[in-house]
Amino acid sequence: MIIRRRTKINGRLGKVTEHAPEYVARNLRESQEVAIFAKEGQNDCTMPKIYEYFGFIFFFFSNEHEPIHVHVTKGEYETIFDLILMGGELVEIHRRFAQGYEPLPEKDASVAESFIRAYYKNIVEKWMNFFVLKKKVRCTQITKKVK
Repeated sequence: MIIRRRTKINGRLGKVTEHAPEYVARNLRESQEVAIFAKEGQNDCTMPKIYEYFGFIFFFFSNEHEPIHVHVTKGEYETIFDLILMGGELVEIHRRFAQGYEPLPEKDASVAESFIRAYYKNIVEKWMNFFVLKKKVRCTQITKKVK
């Protein structure tokens, strides 16, 4: 298994790096750790990655709360998107800041929001599988641009 992690050093966010679990265990400083992701097919960690899309990473935290929402990172930026559903249909998306991160630039946030609108049913299904049914969810790499 390879673990992807992002560190925070001296108040600044670092890049996402990949390491073997043994390396992370030896070198992890709790005050530095911001996020750990499992690589594709290895989603039994605390932050299952659900999608990769042209440099964006979409993921959940394992101790999440409602409303259904997804964290989206690209580079050193992160924004949280709340999915507001009515009758099973997406009626609105709210953006929130992720504590300790700079938000996605507007252009990237718009791309991420367009992706969420196109894939919201799949995101909701992954949320239900992970949080309600306690099933593992797999990361899906999307290589076709959404409109």
